[in-house]
This record gives sequence, C-alpha cells and structure tokens, in this order.
Amino acid sequence: MASRMPHSFSAHWIELALGATAAALVAAAVVPSSADAKLFGSKKPAEDFTAVRAPMVPATPPPADGAIFHVAEGYGALTEGWRARRVGDPLTIVLVERTAASKTASSKLDSTGAGGLTPPATGPLSFIDPNSIRASGNRNFNGAGSADQANSLSGEVSVTVAQVYPNGTMLVQGQKRVTLNRGDEYVQIKGLVRTADVDINNRVLSTRVADAQIAYTGKGDVARASRQGWLSRFFSVISPF
Repeated sequence: MASRMPHSFSAHWIELALGATAAALVAAAVVPSSADAKLFGSKKPAEDFTAVRAPMVPATPPPADGAIFHVAEGYGALTEGWRARRVGDPLTIVLVERTAASKTASSKLDSTGAGGLTPPATGPLSFIDPNSIRASGNRNFNGAGSADQANSLSGEVSVTVAQVYPNGTMLVQGQKRVTLNRGDEYVQIKGLVRTADVDINNRVLSTRVADAQIAYTGKGDVARASRQGWLSRFFSVISPF
C-alpha cells in the first residue's frame, strides 16, 4: 500500500496539471489576451468617423442700424463660392484609389567537394583499396518566391468638416452606410484636406487627402461567412507547423 501511494499521488497531480492546461487553452481561445489579439482577429478600438455638425448658435436679433446686410447672418466671399470652409460644412470625397505591388525573390546555391588519399603501392599499407578512402559531397539549394497585389476603390463619399486649422487645412471625416438584404456595407474616410484643393463643385479627390484613413467593411452573413471560426483560429495559434 505504501509503495503505491507515490505513484497515485503523482498521477493525481499530473491530471490536475493537464486539466489546468486545457482550461487555460480554452480560456485563451474564448478571451484572447492583448499579446495574441491580432492572431485571433480582434481589432483595436474603432476610429470615429461620425459626421460633425456645426454648433448651434442662438439667434440674436440684428442691431437696428438700418443696414440690410449683416455679417452675423452668414457671409461668403465671391471667390469662395459654395466650398466647404467651416466646421460642419459638407463636401464630397471622390474615391480614386488604385494601388499595385509586386515582389519577386530567388536564391540558388550549389557547391561540390571531394577528397581522397592514395595508399602506398608497397609496404604494410599496400592492402588498402584506394577507392575505400575517397569521399565527395554535393550541396545545392534552389528557392524562388513571388507576390502580387492590386487594389481598387472608386465611388463618392460625402463628409463634413470636423476642424479648421490656421494654415488653411481642414480635418474631414464621414461615412456611408448601405444596407443590403444580407448585411450592411460601410465606406469610411478621414483625413486632412487643403481648402485650395476643393473645386468649384465642392469636391476633392481622395488622392489629395493627407493622412487618409479609408475603410471599406461589412457586417452580416456574407462578412461572417468569409471569416475564420474561433476554433480554427485557436488551432492555428497553437499549431507548431
């Protein structure tokens, strides 16, 4: 009885260790930590793309000075037209994004070596066969890889001016939501625009937007079907291959 106790005691602790390891793995799959958040597909906090509205200013009666024009009721220079220039003004971003990338890499290695000894024809070592003390080696490697990627995004998104800076630039942001029968599609954009780049139709190309953050995402059955399940992501993390 005494000889069996250490074995059963060790087996008990091994079972507890295995159970704790399995529980930790399941917990990591359900609630991923920050270190492997990217591996499980979790995203950082969402960027704010909501439209900015102009602050509401309480209406004040114009001064009774007999004039028919008052700056407080709104003024725009003839050279500005209807271009966006104040917080809350809308403008249209024309999406003309086209990117292409290509990369090719190759490597080749080849080396050959040989060596041998010639035994004496006479004497005590004359019985050695010359072919038995020869050696040679050959090493070669040939690898190649290539990658190609192309993206295109076109369309129009109306945004609003969020901030106006003294140097003539504006922070614009906005989004477009399209609800389809099997999900929702979002086109979101945020960046800096120069007032000089806004044309007479109150439009600006997306290639003229500095520090642009453009996102095209979706929610629904189609987007869910194209995403890997949590169990598959779990095994892809712990797999050593």
